[in-house]
Amino acid sequence: MQEKSFSKIDFTQNPPAEGEYENCTFTNCDFSNTDFADRHFMDCAFEDCNLSMVKLFGTALQEVAFKKCKMLGLHFENCQAFGLSVRFEDCNLDHSSFFKTRLKKTLFKNTKLIEVDFSGCDLSGAVFDACDLTRATFENSVLEKADLRSAYNFSIDPEKNRIKKAKFSLAGIAGLLDNYDIEIE
Repeated sequence: MQEKSFSKIDFTQNPPAEGEYENCTFTNCDFSNTDFADRHFMDCAFEDCNLSMVKLFGTALQEVAFKKCKMLGLHFENCQAFGLSVRFEDCNLDHSSFFKTRLKKTLFKNTKLIEVDFSGCDLSGAVFDACDLTRATFENSVLEKADLRSAYNFSIDPEKNRIKKAKFSLAGIAGLLDNYDIEIE
């Protein structure tokens, strides 16, 4: 399917058909708890959609933008790794997982990432612009050249993650020292 717009559709009973979606736009749609297995989204945009608990086994997401979407509990590690390219703006990704996913230069803008698992993730050059990273897990993650200057509530252990040339604000430095149980005033 190419260059089609979907608006205000409830896909919870009838998920989108298997196949390829190219240059498609989904606006105000409900996909919660649906199965995206064997669907390929290329150059697509999702805006004001509910994608919570969507199953992503074998799903291809190439150049896909999510804006103002509710995306609770998604497992992006189940997506096709080849060509995975996403961006998130004003989204809620709480309790999602990107375990061992390659997300180089991914943009997370004004997005809630509470208790998200970034373990083993390659986030080289990623941008976390005004993102809430409360209890997000970073272990064996690559954050080289990542920009976390306006991110907040993160806790990243520099001894368990690669952070060379990553950017942090002075206020955010405390999130790099949590492991040392020291007080900063």
